[in-house]
Amino acid sequence: MKKLLLFPLLLLVVSCYNVERNCQDFRTGKFRFDYEVDGVVKTTLFERNDSIEIETYNGKTDTASIRWTNDCEYILKKLHPKNMAEEKSISMKILTTSENSYTFEFGLVGSGQKQKGTVTKLEE
Repeated sequence: MKKLLLFPLLLLVVSCYNVERNCQDFRTGKFRFDYEVDGVVKTTLFERNDSIEIETYNGKTDTASIRWTNDCEYILKKLHPKNMAEEKSISMKILTTSENSYTFEFGLVGSGQKQKGTVTKLEE
């Protein structure tokens, strides 16, 4: 009988658990994003302040504006798009944070397709 009473209490505690996110720690700084494409690990380096992100990938640099929608979500829009695909904004959402990295979800604004990745904050 005690087990029956403890189960709902345990279920309530587990369902109320929220992952702590310290998104403020990652609003600005220098970062590295490693990901795999066709079995090859690629690296993007970027620097972000509160309103601009400057990204370097494969020796090419690009700049995007940032519009924070809340503490852990923002919209990226390239300032100098080279084609129609680059004109679309990207929605970014920080899911979890640790001391020097965060896991995020991203996708084109309005699209249901999302991808995940992990970003590491570099020493300044």
